[in-house]
Amino acid sequence: MSLIASVWPRFRPLAWFAAVFFALSTATRLALLVATGDGVGFAPSYWLYAFAVGAVYDAATFVYFAWPLVLFLWLVPRRAYEGRFGRAGLAALCFALVFALVFVAGAEWTFWDEFQTRFNFIAVDYLVYTNEVIGNIRESYPIGAILVGVAFATTCLFLAGRRWRRPADATSTFAQRSVFALAWLAASVVVTFALRSDLKERTGNEYVNQLAGNGVYEFFAAFRASELSYPRFYRTLPGDEAFAQLRRLLQTPDARYVSDDVADITRDITADKPERKLNVVLVSIESLSAFYSGVYGGHPSLTPELDRLSDESLRFTRLYASGTRTVRGLEALALSVPPTPGESIVKRPHNENLFSMATVFNEKGYVSEFLYGGYGAFDNMNYFFGNNGYVVRDRAAIAPEKIHQANIWGVADEDLYTLAIEDFDRLHGEGKPFFAHIMTTSNHRPYTFPEGRVDAPQGKRESAVRYTDWAIGDFLRRAKEKPWFDDTLFVITADHCASSGGIASLPVFRYHIPLWIYSPRNVQPGTFDRIVSQIDVGPTVLGMLGMSYRSRFYGADVFRLEPGRERAFVGNYQRLGLLRNDTLIELAPARHVGAVTPDYDKNSPQPKTALDPQLAREAMSYYQTASYLFSNGLLAADLAGKADVARQ
Repeated sequence: MSLIASVWPRFRPLAWFAAVFFALSTATRLALLVATGDGVGFAPSYWLYAFAVGAVYDAATFVYFAWPLVLFLWLVPRRAYEGRFGRAGLAALCFALVFALVFVAGAEWTFWDEFQTRFNFIAVDYLVYTNEVIGNIRESYPIGAILVGVAFATTCLFLAGRRWRRPADATSTFAQRSVFALAWLAASVVVTFALRSDLKERTGNEYVNQLAGNGVYEFFAAFRASELSYPRFYRTLPGDEAFAQLRRLLQTPDARYVSDDVADITRDITADKPERKLNVVLVSIESLSAFYSGVYGGHPSLTPELDRLSDESLRFTRLYASGTRTVRGLEALALSVPPTPGESIVKRPHNENLFSMATVFNEKGYVSEFLYGGYGAFDNMNYFFGNNGYVVRDRAAIAPEKIHQANIWGVADEDLYTLAIEDFDRLHGEGKPFFAHIMTTSNHRPYTFPEGRVDAPQGKRESAVRYTDWAIGDFLRRAKEKPWFDDTLFVITADHCASSGGIASLPVFRYHIPLWIYSPRNVQPGTFDRIVSQIDVGPTVLGMLGMSYRSRFYGADVFRLEPGRERAFVGNYQRLGLLRNDTLIELAPARHVGAVTPDYDKNSPQPKTALDPQLAREAMSYYQTASYLFSNGLLAADLAGKADVARQ
């Protein structure tokens, strides 16, 4: 009798599980495809690609996912397998595996709805913070009904084809089953080394590329890629050349290098106006896309308060966020550094004592604060800011009786602003100027806020935007009554946009965020219409204050930057972009370097364009050197001005 004939009765449940697995995977892909709407549309070639390539990734995932069942079928002795233990154990394991599949399918739907992508680094990050994530799920969705639905669907699938799961094994020996298990192990090894997540990214539509993947596979691929070595995965320049290029790019009319060391980016910044010791309040609003605001083209506008503020503010019309997560926005605003690949610096080891906005303000005699509406242990925020010159105040500093409303992410924005005003009153009373970075939370799922503030239903993103806008207006009205108001610069922007996915790999329109600088006594209203990177916000504010200081920032004061040198940095955890001269240079793992024409206004394909070698070298020098300097401890606040570059 052949080996296959001998082991087939024992491993027949594996065929049943394969049918269930592929049916659910295909149904999930179809549901997500329909959810993209016009993002893919009726394009037969795209559909064929998504399902054909998707079947490959499904098969690879099945090889991994089925291991618990393979082990059970391999190891349980024949007598036990056909007895009560075998029947009960097999049934329980199969039910658990199917339940997991159905649950993951539902989770993928909600994740796609929020981020327009399969599981990625965001899902990996969220897994670390189970309290916030589970709390968010409980507050956002009817968990009881969902679990009942998952259990019902699991039961239906479990009962279907149950005769294929009946324990039967008349002839197999342990040695024969071991051959099968060894073959499964060999298949696992082949899949591990022959398949990568990025191999599916072969179309010009990122939705299609994502649909061609498998959520479970993508989750573990993102987990493995959370720490990406730039020199290992990306195109590089020789070390001296990269830093020489960077020094040229960072050279501005207001800057003078303090050293001839090619790897030292330390510069003395000389202001062109007298210094004004104004307070600075930097408000980074959760997920505030520019298109929510009427003055940025939103229709209808969800931000009437900010729209009215525009007539009294300096408004920047073309500001682009560095990334798609809060920690990327915080990194850009605090450190003025491009988004290095993998995890944000905010969450990486050895991120203490970095050159930051607080470094500059503290040397000028300011008190620097980071104020957050949630618990700052999330995303390592308290540790990062607390070890980089900021006094940290989070939700724990707010007395319960002062909280009007809270959810798992934090207190209502108005309560955070009350904490801020109390701190500003105290600091002003002590005669201390202050720099405060306020990070809000209300514009985040589950989108709940105090009743009676805006005429909008709870639980809707648009409603949360309206409340966020109301709260900033209320904050400024209260601030106007304070003695420190006339001497304060209010800088109002976003950490990132509301959505990150799109047809393009780096959809530029998704990175467009607003920026208002408001101080009636000190800032002339108007608009600034050149491209600005999020990493430029800090140096530009310092320039407006007339501050001369020693800098290790990558960003620039955009008012001192010569016309034509504008650029912005946009990225996700793997793909890095340099936006300049209406071209987007893209760097990606496997040493990919490409160029596309960005679409600033809508979700559309960004066609490939001829690669400008000089722009490509500029992109590589920015990202390569930023990764090198951080990894080697050379972004520190207390360097004496000397750095040593690896001569590669």
